[in-house]
Amino acid sequence: MDIQFNVVEEAKQIFNTEIVALEKTRDSLGKDFEQMVELVLNCQGKVVLTGMGKPGHIATKIAATLASLGTPSFYMHPGEAMHGDLGMVEKKDVVILMSYSGESEEVTRLMPVLQEIGCVTVAITGKPKSTLAEACMYHFFFPEFEEACYMHLAPTSSTTSLLVLGDALAVVTSREKNYTKEDFGLHHPAGALGKKLLVKVSNVMHSGEENATVSLGSSLRSAIVEMSSKGLSMVTIVDSENKLKGIITDGDLRRMLERGVDVYNEMIDNVMTKDPKWIDEREMAVNALQVMNNLKITCMPVLNEQRVAVGSVLMQDIIKAGIVK
Repeated sequence: MDIQFNVVEEAKQIFNTEIVALEKTRDSLGKDFEQMVELVLNCQGKVVLTGMGKPGHIATKIAATLASLGTPSFYMHPGEAMHGDLGMVEKKDVVILMSYSGESEEVTRLMPVLQEIGCVTVAITGKPKSTLAEACMYHFFFPEFEEACYMHLAPTSSTTSLLVLGDALAVVTSREKNYTKEDFGLHHPAGALGKKLLVKVSNVMHSGEENATVSLGSSLRSAIVEMSSKGLSMVTIVDSENKLKGIITDGDLRRMLERGVDVYNEMIDNVMTKDPKWIDEREMAVNALQVMNNLKITCMPVLNEQRVAVGSVLMQDIIKAGIVK
């Protein structure tokens, strides 16, 4: 008999067992889950999650997901809690305690102190008659299901169900709070998505002394010198009030040389691209990138709210900012 085939079949059975547990947990959702969401929504402090062993690892992930979706939350190790970390818990907090058996000693012994503090306590357990269930103010009870472990001992189905339950709690609560993509970006500033939602054109443009700018009536030669000295691929042409009048790009210069334009004596007014496409400095950088892609250009002048030229934005600078991966 093919041993590898048996191994694969055994693995598939573990998947099946845990899927059944998830389906049973899903179908059991009702008033107790709604109540837990309401408690989290109305929490004036932080949501504290605790559990021992593997449920503790899951609790850590749930706390991180809640926090990333706009609910202030943290994990408290029940062992460390009894040695000072309970000082992090206040009356206005909601404490969610996780133990499938409801008899984890490290978790249940927190209850007298939590009751003294006066915070809201929620038990997530599979045993309605357990010590933890009877000590907490609110409850979520898992339905009966088998652990996927062949001995039915190691936390497998129960931790998977706990993980998905936590995801459901975090996502539903976030939606109830009208948490937006912009909020998500604020809490994830280092990621590509956060940068897409936070980085504006003004954050990546070349402005002030770094921008290449010349005035109407200047020579083409002076525009080339200005573009070269600033290391940019475009020079912006403005009038006496710094209003945008035109641009010249390095591509324009190549085409002029091919046509035999006298770059030393030609006036910029005669060869510039008039009324070019531009972008507002308040726009998101990712939108500027999209515009440039659509127009098949690599740079654009930037204007402010008063339509004054204030900078230049280059495609390469947006890409360097890590907005796209």
